[in-house]
Amino acid sequence: MRVDGLLFDKDGTLFDFGATWNTWAAHMIRSHAGEDDALAYKIADEMDYDLDAGTFLPHSLIIAGTNRDAAEAVARALPDADVEALENQLMLAASRAPLVPAVPLAPYLDGLAKKGLRLGVMTNDTEYAARAHLNSAGVAEKFDFIAGFDSGYGAKPDPDPLLAFADQMKLSPKRVAMVGDSTHDLVAGRAAGMQTIAVLTGMATAEELLPFADAVFANIGHITDWVSAG
Repeated sequence: MRVDGLLFDKDGTLFDFGATWNTWAAHMIRSHAGEDDALAYKIADEMDYDLDAGTFLPHSLIIAGTNRDAAEAVARALPDADVEALENQLMLAASRAPLVPAVPLAPYLDGLAKKGLRLGVMTNDTEYAARAHLNSAGVAEKFDFIAGFDSGYGAKPDPDPLLAFADQMKLSPKRVAMVGDSTHDLVAGRAAGMQTIAVLTGMATAEELLPFADAVFANIGHITDWVSAG
């Protein structure tokens, strides 16, 4: 096989980004703005979110950023906001987001595990939200490694959290593939000496991802055949 391990991003990779987070963001903005339309648009602007279209703009930092990045963006629109409190509030709210898996995850992950692959998740979300989402989808126990930006290894595009997966699984980085929907994921994978797989269930286009990817697929479901073709 091409690899011995697969390290997945979460949002936009395991879960369809637009179907999950565009809806969540709209509700979150209204929860802070209430009936104040001017404030709602101000929050949306800080997040690079198109409130009328109900979608994040492709260049939004929040797409591949951390929960702290999201809290700081929202705080810029709220007078006297407590960023620490807002960060915790967003973490809890995000943990209850309505998830839309990119593929049926349980059978998909079982198939990869049967091939002897070690499986991990590294997200720039919090570890709390990552575990909540994976538990909600019924697949947390199928991963050997779950880390967020706050797990002590750093955040993408830094390669350190990716190398932590390889180290803990006792795998050579070159025998691991980083799977993600953003250049943050792929740049981190390249810096870690890993193979890189891009998927199009996030907000980035194939043209944006191709320069950093060894393969580009519509979704993670295509990786099973790619793994076996080595």
